[in-house]
Amino acid sequence: MKLIIFDCDGTLVDSQHIIVAAMDQAFKACDLPPPEDAETRSIIGLSMFEAIDRLRPGLEADRIEAVKLAYRDAFVAHNKDTETMFDGAEAAVRRLAARDDVLLGIATGKSQRGVKRLLDERDLGGCFVTIQTADDAPSKPHPGMIQNALDETGARRDLAVMVGDTVFDMEMAVNAEVHGIGVSWGYHPPKHLSQTGAGRIVDHFDDLDDALNEFWAGPSSAGAA
Repeated sequence: MKLIIFDCDGTLVDSQHIIVAAMDQAFKACDLPPPEDAETRSIIGLSMFEAIDRLRPGLEADRIEAVKLAYRDAFVAHNKDTETMFDGAEAAVRRLAARDDVLLGIATGKSQRGVKRLLDERDLGGCFVTIQTADDAPSKPHPGMIQNALDETGARRDLAVMVGDTVFDMEMAVNAEVHGIGVSWGYHPPKHLSQTGAGRIVDHFDDLDDALNEFWAGPSSAGAA
């Protein structure tokens, strides 16, 4: 079986405005100067502890934990409306999930609760056979999430593909020795994705099938990201 692992924020859903607003509120709630919007966008994709640590290097662990908890509360408050899926994302997920030779997974800095809420809102939970989050493995770019997905599904490493919008996704793919496909509509510049391991960049979900088939039709080579 072939395994496609999707990142969530910036790849399937456009949640940057909610994330930026929640991070701003969390820092203020902890009496810390909030990061600039661009700073917050730059760490989307990391697990929350690592993201806060990058935004404020040297912050004590208990302060990071306090910001993390404040962020979760703020995110829920700002997310009263559903997160917007990118154009073509839902159709692509359903189309690929319907193939009898493909399994779908998710690897994200979100929590399991956040992913479940997102998928339940769109009745997409049944499309994914493995969901790896910040609750289950070290933060990207550590390969743990992908390794967990491979272990859960039994998929071959050389037939696994990570689809994401950040350098953290591509670095994770390289570290896990799987293919990486970058998307141009997310939060990191496409040239940075290519520099960190993306074998292809796609500009729309309609282009994803061809990119995947190109990988799978080529010579078997684990780590060809």
